[in-house]
This record gives sequence, structure tokens and C-alpha cells, in this order.
Amino acid sequence: MAIQSDSEFRVVLDKLPTPQQRELAARFTDSVAELCNDPRIQAALNAARRPDITDIELGAIFQAANAASVASYTQCGKETDWMNQAGHFVAEAAKCCVKPAGNGHNLAWDAAMYARMARTCETIAKGHGTENRESALQYRLADEYAAR
Repeated sequence: MAIQSDSEFRVVLDKLPTPQQRELAARFTDSVAELCNDPRIQAALNAARRPDITDIELGAIFQAANAASVASYTQCGKETDWMNQAGHFVAEAAKCCVKPAGNGHNLAWDAAMYARMARTCETIAKGHGTENRESALQYRLADEYAAR
């Protein structure tokens, strides 16, 4: 069954255990990673894919990803630079990939939403309005992941 809506998408994501949420969150973030050139982002994505990662390692990488997010936020400035804003949302998505589990959040869902916001900022910066196909790509990635 192909995912057709965000409600179906959310149901699929909510069924995943945390390690699989991390891996799928990294896949969603990969789609927009080129919009942020901070090396801490790629480190977070690589860490999210490691099934053997410890809570201590996750905590350290989360702190680094959070620092990247804060740095990217300050680059956005008072006058919004849409590409810098896109980079900030990529950093937020990467942070979701390594966020400590719990507190009622689905890491994959959160990363997906930040990835969509990053893509929207990019399309605005390029003068293409707010149209983007990020959600369709995410549905396909979740379908493929669930079929494994």
C-alpha cells in the first residue's frame, strides 16, 4: 500500500522503533543535506545510521548538532535569508536524528517536517514559491523502508 497522505505517513512512522526512526530520519535529512554545509550535520546523519551507537555517543553528537543548529539560526539574521533559513532547518532535522529517545516525539516525523521546511525555504529563495515535492519523496522512502 502506497502512502497517500500525512496521516498514513504518520501511522507508518509511529510503528517504527526508535533505531529505525533514526535511520529513516537520516534518509529524510539526506534529501536536503546539501542546503547546509556544516560538517556536524553529516556526522549526525552518520551516527543515526549506526545500530551500535551508545547513549553517551548520541548525547555528544546531539550536542554538536544542536550547536550547528544554534549557529545556523544566528546566520539567518534579522532580515530573513531564505537559504540560510533552509540550512537552519536542515540542522534541526539532523538534530532530530540523534535526539534522545522519548518525550513523545517521533524522530522520523520531526526530521521529515524540518526537511520539508528546508525545501520550502530553498524554493522561496530560488523564486519558485512554496511548491515542492519533498512530502512525496518522504512517502516513497517510508514505503520502501516499511517493505524491507
